[in-house]
Order: sequence, then structure tokens, then C-alpha cells
Amino acid sequence: MAVEALTPDWEFDRFDDGSTKIHTEVQLKNYVKFLEDYTSQLKGIEDALDDSIGDVWDFTLDPIALKLLPYEQSSLLELIKTENKVLNKVITVYAALCSEVKKLKYEAETKLYSGLLYYGEGVPDASMLEGESQIQMGRFISFLQELSCFISRCYEVVVSVVHQLASLYNSSKNATKIIESSGVHFQTVYEHLGELLVVLLTLDEILENHGALKDHWKMYKRLLKSVHHNPSKFEIQEEKLKPFEKLLLKLEGQLLDGMIFQACVEQRFDDPGVGVAVSKNSAFAEEFAHNIRTIFTNVESKLGEPSEIDQRDKYAGVCGLFVLHFHIFRTVDKKLYKGLLDACKKVPAVTLTANIMWFADSFLVQKVPAAAKMIDKKSLQMVCSQREAFLQQRVQTLPKDVQSYYVFVTSWMMKMESILSKEHNDKFTEDLSGRCSVFVQGILYAYSISTMIKTTMNLYMSMQKPMTKASVKSLCRLVELLKAIEHTFHRRSMVVADSVTHIAQQLQSQALAAIATAKKRVISDKKYSEQRLDVLSALVLAENTLNGPSTKERRLVVSLALSVGTQMKTFKDEELLPLQLVLKKLDLISEIRERVKIQCDCSFLYWHRAVFPIYLDDVYDHAVDAARIHYMFSALRDCVPSMLYARHLDTCDQLLENYDKEIMEVFNQHLLDKLCKEIEKDLRLSVHTHLKLDDRNPFKVGMKDLAHFFSLKPIRFFNRFLDIKAYVTHYLDKTFYNLTTVALHDWATYSEMRSLATQRYGLMMTEAHLPSQTLEQGLDVLEIMRNIHVFVSRYLYNLNNQIFIERTSNNKHLNTINIRHIANSIRTHGTGIMNTTVNFTYQFLRKKFYIFSQFMYDEHIKSRLIKDMRFFRETKDQSDQKYPFERAEKFNRGIRKLGITPDGLSYLDQFRQLISQIGNAMGYVRMIRSGGLHCCSNAIRFVPDLEDIVNFEELVKEEGLSEETQKAASVLDSVLSDLTSNSAEGTEYFKMLVDVFAPEFRSVKNMHLRNFYIIVPPLTVNFVEHSIGCKEKLNKKNKGGAAFTDDGFAMGVAYILKLLDQYQEFDSLHWFQAVREKYMKEKNAVVKEQNVQATSQDEKLMQTMNLTQKRLDIYLQEFELLYFSLSSARIFFRADKTAAEEIQEKKDKEEASKSGPSATSGDPDTSSSPSAK
Repeated sequence: MAVEALTPDWEFDRFDDGSTKIHTEVQLKNYVKFLEDYTSQLKGIEDALDDSIGDVWDFTLDPIALKLLPYEQSSLLELIKTENKVLNKVITVYAALCSEVKKLKYEAETKLYSGLLYYGEGVPDASMLEGESQIQMGRFISFLQELSCFISRCYEVVVSVVHQLASLYNSSKNATKIIESSGVHFQTVYEHLGELLVVLLTLDEILENHGALKDHWKMYKRLLKSVHHNPSKFEIQEEKLKPFEKLLLKLEGQLLDGMIFQACVEQRFDDPGVGVAVSKNSAFAEEFAHNIRTIFTNVESKLGEPSEIDQRDKYAGVCGLFVLHFHIFRTVDKKLYKGLLDACKKVPAVTLTANIMWFADSFLVQKVPAAAKMIDKKSLQMVCSQREAFLQQRVQTLPKDVQSYYVFVTSWMMKMESILSKEHNDKFTEDLSGRCSVFVQGILYAYSISTMIKTTMNLYMSMQKPMTKASVKSLCRLVELLKAIEHTFHRRSMVVADSVTHIAQQLQSQALAAIATAKKRVISDKKYSEQRLDVLSALVLAENTLNGPSTKERRLVVSLALSVGTQMKTFKDEELLPLQLVLKKLDLISEIRERVKIQCDCSFLYWHRAVFPIYLDDVYDHAVDAARIHYMFSALRDCVPSMLYARHLDTCDQLLENYDKEIMEVFNQHLLDKLCKEIEKDLRLSVHTHLKLDDRNPFKVGMKDLAHFFSLKPIRFFNRFLDIKAYVTHYLDKTFYNLTTVALHDWATYSEMRSLATQRYGLMMTEAHLPSQTLEQGLDVLEIMRNIHVFVSRYLYNLNNQIFIERTSNNKHLNTINIRHIANSIRTHGTGIMNTTVNFTYQFLRKKFYIFSQFMYDEHIKSRLIKDMRFFRETKDQSDQKYPFERAEKFNRGIRKLGITPDGLSYLDQFRQLISQIGNAMGYVRMIRSGGLHCCSNAIRFVPDLEDIVNFEELVKEEGLSEETQKAASVLDSVLSDLTSNSAEGTEYFKMLVDVFAPEFRSVKNMHLRNFYIIVPPLTVNFVEHSIGCKEKLNKKNKGGAAFTDDGFAMGVAYILKLLDQYQEFDSLHWFQAVREKYMKEKNAVVKEQNVQATSQDEKLMQTMNLTQKRLDIYLQEFELLYFSLSSARIFFRADKTAAEEIQEKKDKEEASKSGPSATSGDPDTSSSPSAK
């Protein structure tokens, strides 16, 4: 009613104005646009994620799992519905029991085996603390309790199965017949019973072989005894101890005495309460034996064949059933017993789980001693010797087997790729059959390889024989093949999933067709009997069940129904075999993923992880197929799921961490570290080929192309990826960075190695971004600064080239230091070191000037100088205002009389050296300034116009950018202003060093220093003699003490004259003019003499004359050079002005600045300052 009432309100105007249509179109357009945008976005995401997203699944990245196992939602009662109520009940009972067995088996395989096997693992023996083993056992008791309950349940199921079968095949005449059972053989039920017995047998073997568990159990019992004596100390109530001890005794008796299987077969199967006779039931005994024989016949024919798939497990089951049969009926079928023992030749050992081996011969001898007596001991010993022979033969044939399987598996993989990439063609049925056979073939290969690996490895282990390296490598190759099969199935998951449903349908239809033929045959026979009705009902049941998904419950029901339905020759032989084959295929295809997973499971490798180092060494040696390492890590990962069931530790994480750590240590040690070292060595040798190191001829020493490792995808292990390329890159980056920081001058070598690593191995190296030093850095500024006293004595200065040259060296070459070296050094350390260097120089000069003062104060020196000054004053008018050369020479010789050092140096020589060192220090300061300007101009060369630099801070504020950006802009402005001011001016270090010392030099207390200008002439004479001696040594074989430049002397003289304000006094000596006149006079005399002697033709005299002239030329040239150097050096110290004039100029400037902001005059020194080259 409410709806009706609302309807009129929701109705719009009756006439159509077309607005609705327009709205619809607009919405539709918007929707189309949205879809297009969304599609392009998705495409973008897809492109960004991967170039090749397709239907190929990556095994390591599996965010979505695809489960193909069909799941049954109907109960068994709903599935098994026919008109024949009795048959329904029979089938239902057996189906329920078989399902129960499967569940128990699954629980044992996933949870119980792992829990037992991993007990005691995860704690290294070395770190086992006192009492740790008891704590582990304490945690494990609850698990043992669960295991005990599980075993009790298994016992009940075994008894129930036996009872149900016995009641069907009853030889007692009084018993009611349930169905006609004469031709009915429920082989499936016996197979399931065998599987359950194998579970018990496996538990026995695991506990039997578990030494750690037994030891810990004993320790735990001892601990319990001590608790018993003093319960209060452990805060335990005494009444609780008794039941606990009883429980432990029960557990020990049931589990640890190796009697799990024995207790099961020795149960009391004859229970009058149930009303079923078992041991006296001859029909059942016969049926039981018949089924064992049938199963064994089927199994034996397949053992060791290429088509073998689960026959070994069934063989163990048959042996279990045989022992059960013996214990119930106490009869032995000798022929069958011998047959079972003979099968040991084909199957010397069966791997029950992980590393647990089971030997059928010892089992049969132990469990059926009555039969063992009939067999002679020789044949039993033969079985043992055959086992050893089998192992030896296997070792010999392993390489050949690996080769053949390699070919089989790779060709199978190609088939998989080709059939799955093909689109469905017209011949759909044939295509499906082809796919089915290829899938089955894959599973068969996996089974054979898995069996070969497990049997070989576990036999070695159980027989305690050492494995050869070759065997280990071969077995590891097989592990890779096994994983390759699994990966192939996984890669094509989508196509396999698509095919499986179609193949299952096809197989079901084939089975249904065969059953329909048989059903027609039964219906056409008009003689109805109960047995015939049972057969018909069974066939109908099989038909109905097959019409549906291929779940394990339905397949079980079909096999049980066909056990009934195949009696009375309803099927011809040629029909029955294909039907059985189709059903087997259906089993495989329906559980294909699970089967592949089980067959390719490599969790057993945990117990053989000692092979991993050998495997890694092999991979390293054969880098060409390095990609196979993915398969091995995939195999090692298989252990993880089973480890989660470990119960002896606080959490299983501890076990996982320990395993992870162990594998990673081995991986690092045997592959990554070796690879890093090898790559580093290769890069080093390649960069240093000029050093002629060891022979690297690939034809002689072989060649290993390790670049293959870097094309590998990252390897997944646990919850992380191991990227070999990234690891090696990081190692090289770290090594190069650390070594560059230690020796910055090696940066170029390491950057060359970096680029070589990129070029040769494709490694994307990170730039170190350390302040790089050039190869021609020479001595570092800091190094010179710290040892300036050593530097000025060991290096010689050249004024014009601004270069320092090493005086002597033990090497074949001399080191030089020029402006570029200094600029590079300043770039490395920053401009801050310039001032520090000048400070160091100041400290050095102070010490040197102290020695200088002492020399000048010396009485011998002072008295001679005063005498010379007086002489010059008195005779300057006669000598044309020139200081006489003879006077200087006399002074030089006179000083030698005062004594000489062991090296043959006079006091004047030492004084000259002192002045040279002072000059060198000043030359170094000049070079620092030039280097600084050089560095600044290099840094600022990217600024377009130094006159017009924009203010970035203002621009950023105008744009309203963030505070951080504003700060950055202001920093940039300050850096630019610093650079421009530095590059424009450069600090006047010389002026500073003059200003700091001049007042002291010119003070009244240092009057003795005023005599300096008069010692300069003898000093120059001394210098010239020294310089000519050094230059002459250049032409000699022994070049000790040779030199071609020493402008430090000129610099030193100019600096000291400036400090004493004695330029005018020195100039008044007109010394260099006097020298020039003296030598010109002598030269003229020689020329005149030559002209006179030319007529006499005295050759010897002429030679002497020529040599004299040459010597005079050399001396004159050397004095001229000194004069030029001194004149150049004086420019730095503003030699054009006296101290008084400079003071006056300073005053004028100050007054000018006070009177008004008039333009300041250009600094007269700027033009002549030692700027950059």
C-alpha cells in the first residue's frame, strides 16, 4: 500500500521533453571517458610493473595461488544412492573407512613425521646449555601425547577395517550373507589398509633412528626422579606426579620401544562382543591372501619401470599386509614370501619419508620369524650384498642417468611449452589426449628422479658411506631437474588449470561409455538374480558418481562400485584394462598439482644440506649455467613448511632462523665472497695491466666469465630476495669508497675500476662523491703545512713558473708542485686551509728569523759588516758610488776561515740557505694564493656574469616558495658572494706577513739587523758560486746536489730588505752595476790578450783564454739572472716605496674616506700581485 501511495509523487510530467535522453547521453559519455581513463591507468600500472605480464607465472613471486583440487560438498551418504539398500550400506562403510585412512595418513605426513624428525634441530650442539635438552623434552610431551592418541585411533581403524571385511567374507554357515561376495574383491580397501600400516611402520622407523630423542627422554626421566625426591623445591604437588609418571611409562611403552606396528598387528581381532570371527574365517583368510597377491602382482610388474608412480609405497603396504595376515591367521604363503624378498633386488630400499629408509628384507625377517627359518641364510645375505652392489652401480651410472634425464626433461619442457601455447584446434579430442599424456609423463619423470635422488642419498647415509664429489654434483643436477619440472607446471598454471577440467571431463566420458556398454550387457540378460542386481546397482552407482566433479570421494566410490560391478564378466578383458587405465589417469589428472608438489618436494635436502657447499663451488666453477641456482634455492625452501610443525622449541621461528643463517653463511662463503674477491681482483689486474703482473693469457690460465651471475634474477629465499648483482655492487662500492678515503690520491684508479665494472659486468656503481684528488696532486697542502720546515729545505723554488722542484730524490724522477696541484688540494680540503697554511708559515718564519738575528748579532759578522760599511762610506766617491767586488769576495773568503761544517759549508753558506728557506716559505705562500684564485675561478666559471649576479633569495620570496627553499637560496647567495669576492681580490698574504714582522725588525732593540744590506753583496757572490756549481753537476753522471733553479734566495733577500726598509740603502751600493763593470773589464782584458796572443799561435794559451772568457760569461750571466729574480721579487713587496711613504699613503687614504665616499684609488699592488696563472 505504501508503495502505491508514493507512486504518484514520483511520477514526472507526462509529456516527453527529451531532457531525459540528453542526460542519459551525457552520463554515458562520462562513463565511457571514465572507462577509457581507467583502462589507460591500468595499462600504465601494468607497464610500470613488468614489460612482459602474460600468462606465465613466476615461481618466486606468487601473490595468488590457484588450487585445482575439486572439493566435494555432498556427504558420502548423498553420493551413494541406489535402489539397492544393502549395497549402499556396504559401499558407504568401506568408503567411510578409506576416507578415514586418508585423513590419518595426511595428518601423519604433514604434522607428525615433521614434528618427530625436527626434534632436537635448530639448536647447535655447541650452544646447548645445561638443562636445555630436558626443557625441549618438556615442551615435546604434549606432542607425544597427541601422537599416542593418533596411534590408538589408527589401531581402532585397522581393527574396524578387518572386522568389516571379515563380516562380508564369512565362511561360517550360520552367518547371514550380506551380498554375494564370491567374485567381489575390494582391492582398494586393502590398499588403504596397507597405507595405514605403512604410516605406523614409518613412525616406528623414525623413532628407532632418533638418537637425540631417546637421549633427551632418558635425561627427562632422570630429572623426574630428582623432582620426585624433592617436589617442594620444584613447586609441584606430589599427587600430580604419580599420574604424570604413569603417562610417561605408557608413552614410552607405546612409542619408544619400537612396537607401534607390532602392537597393531598383534591386536585381538577376534572379539566375541562384535560377533565377527576373524582368525577362524577361512573365506576371509583366502580373500585377504588373494588381494595381497593381486596387489603384489600389479606392483611388482611396475617396480623399477619408467611408468612406476607409487608402487614402492604400495610394496611397503603389501609387506605390512602380509605381516598382518600372518599375525591374524598364522599361515605363511612361502611363494609370496619369497616373491616379496625377491622384489628387494629391484627395490633395495624404500624411502618412507625425508631421510628414513626402510629395508623390506630385514622387516620381513624380523616380523615373520617363522617364515624366515624356511629361507636359507645365504639368500638373505645375498640381499644385503645386492644392496651394496646396487649403490656402487648407481654411483657409476649416475652421470649417464643425469645426462639422459637432462635430455628427457628438457624435451618434455619444450613439449609443455609448445602444446600449451597452441590455441585449441579443430581436433579438440586429440589435443586433450596429447596434453593428458604430456602431463602424466611429467609426473612420471618427477617420480623417477625423486626416487633416484632419495634412494641414493639416503642409502649413502644409512650405510654410512662417503659420497664422491662427482656423485654430489650429479645428484644436485637431478634436484634441479626435479624443480624444473615443478616450475614448468607452475609457470603454465593458467593453461594447465584450463586443460585439467577438460581432460577430466574427457576421461569421465570415456569411463562412462565403457560402463554404459557393460550396463547394456547386464540389462540384456533376462535372468535376474541377486548377484546380477548387485552388479547393475553398482554400475548405476559408478555412472551417477562419475557424472560430477572428479573429487577424491567420487573416485573412491567409483572404484568400490566397480569392485562389485566387474564380477560375472560384465566387462570383457579388452574393455576392463582401458577402463582401469582411464580411471588411473583420472586420479592423476584430478590431483595433478598435489601430485607434482609431492613428487617434487625436496624437504629431504634438510638432512643432506652438507652437499650445498660442494654444489655452490660447482656453480661458481661453471658460471655459464648459473641460473640453475634458482632451482636449488627453491628446493631448499621446501623444508620450510614442514619445519613449522616443530614443537620442541618455544617457537618454530628459532628453527627457521637457524636454518636460514646456516644456508646464508654457506652461500656467502662459497659463492658471494669468492665472487666479490674474484671480480675485485679482475678489475684491479685489468686497471694495472701496465705493471706486467702475473700471466692472464686466457689460453694458458683459462677464463671464467663471471658476468653470468649478474644476469640472474634475484633469488628468493625465506621472505627476502638475494640479489647477487646488488651484493657484489655494494661490496665493490664499499671497498672502493673505504680505500679511497684512506688514500684520496687513488680516486682516479677506483673510478676507472668503477667504469670497468659497469662496462664488463654491467654493475651500476655508485659514485663515491669524495672530494677527488687528481693524479697530479703531488704533495698535499696539509702534508706540506704540517712539515713546512722539511718542505722548504727539500724543495727549490722557481719564481717565473711558480713551481717547486724536489732537490734530490731516491727515485729516477723528481716531484714537482705547481699551482694546479695546490688548486686541486684546496678543492679537496676547502678554502679554509689557506689561512691556516699562512699561520703555519708565520710560525715557521718566527723560528727562522730568530736564527737570522743570532747570526747578524755574532761579533765576527757584525764587526766585519761595520768595517765594510765604514770602508764604503769613506771610499764611495773614489769607487763611483759602487760597492767594490773585491771587498765582497774578500768577505766571502774570510768567513770560510772561521770554520766549515763536516759537509764543507761555511757560515755564510748556512746563512744563504737560511735566507733561501725563508724565500721558499714566501714562494709557497704566493703559490697558495694563486692556487686559491685558480680554485675559485674554476668554481665560479658557471656564473654567467660576475658583475651582475641575481639575488636568489629575493626571487624565491617573490615566488612564495617554502621556508627551506628560501634558506637554500640565501646559502647559495652567500656562497656566490664569497666566490666572487675571493676570485676578484684574493687575500694580500705578503702584505700581512710584512706588516706582522716589520715593526719588530725596524725597532731600536734590533739595530744589529740594520747591517743586513751590506752582507747582501758577499751573499750574492756566495749564491752565484753555489748556483754555478749545482748547474755544472747536471752534466755529470753522479747528479747529487744538481739544481737549475733556486729563486728562494732572491725572494728571501727581497722580503728581508722590505722588513728592514733597506731597499734604498741596498740600491745605494749599486752592487750589480759594480759586478757588471768588473766582469766586463775582465772580459775586455781577456779579449785584448787574445788579440795579442793570436799572432804567437800558442794553442794551449788560446784554450786557456777561451775557457777564462767562458767562465766570465757564465758568472756574469748568473749575476744577471740573480739581479732579474731579485728585481721581480721586490715587486711583490712594493719596492717602489719606503716605509715612510707607505705610512703617509695610509694616512691620506683614511682622511679621504672620512671626508666623503669618494672613489677609492686602485690598489697599485693589484696589477703586480701574484694572481693565478
